[in-house]
Amino acid sequence: MYPDSINSLIESFKFLPGIGEKTAERLAFSILDLENEQIDLFSNSLKDAKNKIHKCKNCNTLTENDLCFLCSDSSRNSDTLCVVEDSKSVFLFEKLGMFNGKYHVLDGLISPLDGINPEDIGLDRLLDRIQKKEFKEIIFAFKPSIEGETTSLYIKKILDGFNIKITRLASGLPIGADMEYVDSLTLERALNDRKEIE
Repeated sequence: MYPDSINSLIESFKFLPGIGEKTAERLAFSILDLENEQIDLFSNSLKDAKNKIHKCKNCNTLTENDLCFLCSDSSRNSDTLCVVEDSKSVFLFEKLGMFNGKYHVLDGLISPLDGINPEDIGLDRLLDRIQKKEFKEIIFAFKPSIEGETTSLYIKKILDGFNIKITRLASGLPIGADMEYVDSLTLERALNDRKEIE
């Protein structure tokens, strides 16, 4: 029932995750209300993001340069390496402003059920980096899931011969959570990671 150009715009918005028919229609009609300058900015931003963004040759996070702003920052603590599953995690940590070390971004997590094996997530780049630089601590900052646990254990086994402290993020019960709705993995992790009350 819509003109072809609006239909095409709706279908284009549906390429994005979490965007269904109704949201795509709402976004398409919102675009029609924008000024020409705003449309140009929106269009150019899409093209620039797709054409200019690539992975940092050192840490594998997203950047427009050879080295990302984090790898270029000599004031960061180079003794600690935080290993994450994607670039979104890096930006999340940076927004919090609580970590001043270096990062390494994997190409996802090991998930045999989904056909993602250790050789598919870029572990060779991580190991090469660890062998070239003497890190004192490596932090695994993966989501608390079977895939995150599998990836952590696999990398830890590979690094057993290295003299490096290996840690992972503490996890457990979120504040305000109702115990009956907490999944068994979270509850087990909360019990194992319990701390003494001071």
